[in-house]
Amino acid sequence: MTQHNHHQHDHRSHGGHTPTTGKAAHDDAHAGHDKHAGHSVAMFRDKFWLTLLLTIPTVIWSGMIQHWFDYTAPQFTGSAYIPAVFGTIVYFYGGWPFLSGGYHELRNRLPGMMTLISLAITVAFLFSALVSLGIVEGLDLWWELATLVAIMLLGHWIEMRSITQAQGALKELAKLLPDMAVRLDETGTAKEIPVAQLKRGDLLLIRPGAGIPADGVVKEGTSAVNEAMITGESKPMDKTAGAKVIAGTVNGQGSLRVEVTGIGDETALAGLMRLVEQAQSSRSRAQALADRAAFYLTIIAIVSAAITAIVWPLFGQPWSFTMQRVVTVLVIACPHALGLAIPLVTAISTTIGAHNGLLVRDRRGLEEARLLNTIVFDKTGTLTLGSHRVVKITAADGFADDEVLRVAASVQRDAEHPIAQALMTSAKEQDIDVPMSHDFESMPGRGVRAVVEERSLHVGGPALLRMLGVEPQETLRRAAESAAVAGQSATYLVEGDRVLAVFAIADAIRPESFDAVKRLHDSGLEVVLLTGDSTAVGNSVAKELAIDTVFAEVLPEDKVAKIEELQAQGKRVAMVGDGVNDAPALLTADVGIAIGAGTDVAVEAGDVVLVRSDPRDVPAIIELSKATYRKMIQNLWWAAGYNIVAIPLAAGILAPWGILLQPALGAVLMSLSTVVVAINAQLLRRAVRHGAGSASLVLKPT
Repeated sequence: MTQHNHHQHDHRSHGGHTPTTGKAAHDDAHAGHDKHAGHSVAMFRDKFWLTLLLTIPTVIWSGMIQHWFDYTAPQFTGSAYIPAVFGTIVYFYGGWPFLSGGYHELRNRLPGMMTLISLAITVAFLFSALVSLGIVEGLDLWWELATLVAIMLLGHWIEMRSITQAQGALKELAKLLPDMAVRLDETGTAKEIPVAQLKRGDLLLIRPGAGIPADGVVKEGTSAVNEAMITGESKPMDKTAGAKVIAGTVNGQGSLRVEVTGIGDETALAGLMRLVEQAQSSRSRAQALADRAAFYLTIIAIVSAAITAIVWPLFGQPWSFTMQRVVTVLVIACPHALGLAIPLVTAISTTIGAHNGLLVRDRRGLEEARLLNTIVFDKTGTLTLGSHRVVKITAADGFADDEVLRVAASVQRDAEHPIAQALMTSAKEQDIDVPMSHDFESMPGRGVRAVVEERSLHVGGPALLRMLGVEPQETLRRAAESAAVAGQSATYLVEGDRVLAVFAIADAIRPESFDAVKRLHDSGLEVVLLTGDSTAVGNSVAKELAIDTVFAEVLPEDKVAKIEELQAQGKRVAMVGDGVNDAPALLTADVGIAIGAGTDVAVEAGDVVLVRSDPRDVPAIIELSKATYRKMIQNLWWAAGYNIVAIPLAAGILAPWGILLQPALGAVLMSLSTVVVAINAQLLRRAVRHGAGSASLVLKPT
């Protein structure tokens, strides 16, 4: 374990580290071009089914299909025009989303998927129309046009469903809010009213099993509330007077009276939804790469189609053959799957995170987390509970630990000192029934005295022993010395002239911290402790948790310097701390992780906000980052890699050997790549499981 003593030095300027504002995020989110603006799942579904119906007669009465399958379609007046008429309807009705999308792409000087599809179906339509009108000799492409549009609509329907399902999981939270609430008037009379009529300050009655309609504070009652849908914490949270409750959570068996503190857009639930929506629309480096790849692929496809149109006539091929090749090249090279590869994975990963209490404020933070090799933890409230507990009890011979803690807590029952609170809290957490005491007397600077079960007892520090003139036995003396070395307070329980026990009191380490540090070490990451406490305290915590490096006695304004010092060594650093007090350090780190924010999404610092104060969520966000990146890379290969083979094949490079790719088959292959990308992204959900007895997210390799 490396030790660093850090004393006060010149303050540094950290200008330029400013929180990301909502407006900036909003502007960034809309920087890209949305190829599906104004489109919906229902629109593509309805267009697909009607287009499919129109395609069937187009294919049945196609001369080429009749020749291939050696049949004759029913003949009647005008039957020869069925492919042309139905194909034209398909072009304008089914093809309209692509035609309008291509127009907007060209108008915005961002040619892409819609441009290629609209070019392909327009080339097929114009050529077929010229053939049908007798202006150009050749074989029309009506059936190819109709099947192409139908398959493209099917592919887009599947895509839109995948995106909607990915984003819809979070929107389901909104449905958790009840439509009605029970409000109590000044006389205590209950009246059921619409939630929309609630206002701050209203007193609500929350019946057992009812949904909580607004954020608030418990004024009366005791219950356990299920907050899993907001925080990811599976264990119901106990609520008594003074506790906060969150809109959208579900009350347990008790009845609560709650004063409303937040309604509508002011609730934590609304804030969480805004935060996740912001993350899903923010742009990452991987998305920028995919966008550039899609743009260049579009240019390559258009150039390849132009070369195809020039070369085949030079080899003596008819225009119908050449147009088939051109249409196939344009269709098969559509960067459709490429446009879906990153956004769909992002939507799913941010939703998974949100349901597990990991709120991604900036996708770049999620993307960078996989590259981290050093994790810096603030101590107080992060690795420790942030409040004092009894961390060790050493009892005199013949006394049990629970018994001495029970009577010591009783002596301190009426005191307000942090030592008293530590004893009472520790007893409560161990389900120890603390008896009443009387004749309480405070002795400033020394301790307190009270009568418990007819026994006169004292509790205090070393000054109390000097005042009473008593000496602890050897085992108790050594325990007190060990506590002092570890930077802990030694508190004694005395009865008469005998010391019954010594309590080591300190900011207790969270039980979850041990597993968190172990998981980080198992992943090969260095763990650093950054604290303003003394070197003794820092070393004690680090030794117990097996932390690699300690920076102790660091002033709040100097934490940034320590982060920069680690970065100067070539390390990629994450800072885990309070989203307010540690804000400069969080902003300086490669990835800032604000822990213990609860449902306060107003935290401006931190790429990732952890709802729970559970340090195990830190390795969880790294694992989520790695799993997300793996899916992105897999999807990029599925989306673009096949074009290396597909474009030359579509252009007819194997035509001399009798191997040709029809436009409809090209559309199937292109749509298939899109479906594979969508399914592969959804598999990210299957990579998620919950560790046994833990609320932390755990991911399996995929």
